Amino acid sequence: MIQMNNITKRFGSQTVLSGVTFEVKEKEILGLLGPSGAGKTTIINILTNQLSADSGTHSIGVTPFETGLMLDEDGLFVRLNCLENLNVFADIYGIPHKKSLDALKSVGLAAAKKKAANTLSKGMRQRLALARAILHEPKVLFLDEPTSGLDPATARGIHKLIVGLRERGATVFLTTHNMEEAVKLCDRVVMLHKGGIVEQGVPAEICERYGAVKTVPDLEAVFIKMTGVELE
Repeated sequence: MIQMNNITKRFGSQTVLSGVTFEVKEKEILGLLGPSGAGKTTIINILTNQLSADSGTHSIGVTPFETGLMLDEDGLFVRLNCLENLNVFADIYGIPHKKSLDALKSVGLAAAKKKAANTLSKGMRQRLALARAILHEPKVLFLDEPTSGLDPATARGIHKLIVGLRERGATVFLTTHNMEEAVKLCDRVVMLHKGGIVEQGVPAEICERYGAVKTVPDLEAVFIKMTGVELE
């Protein structure tokens, strides 16, 4: 469904991605793991054609209207309320406004539908951005650290929502620096460090390859062993 083949990207003299190659299968949740500055957001920006790679190829097996995107910069209309924010995009997608309320309900924001975006907490803004990303029931969903800064209860709700989207047929590509989140959510993970992939595969199988015991600390220990860097 999603492919990157030998992607390289530079900003000036700095190489931020070097020979990145991976694929995401249909109806799979793939987690891109790495510390801040590893190149995770750059990969999403290239896949969604917001940036051009210097070399290599990439592809997504759906049209732009069949993708959903949630970035760190939420891009909300700050003077509009939650419902109005979603209705703008409902009109763009040509879907009924009822879908906007359904999306708000799915992220626990129905009671805040009349609140202006500039009055929301960070966690509420993230949930509104996620509601916008899933509004049109996309076939491919890109999520850039979707639970960063959220309290544990809210994060668990978002995890449940993401799994439900996959069960309904969506392919999910998410970035995170939270190893526990990756183990809970992802069918496979790609570990990124300094713009290059250091390991990829099923979390439990990665642990086995390195003689670990299939736990979150052990998987994180694998990453530290390979890179010398802690994810959090």
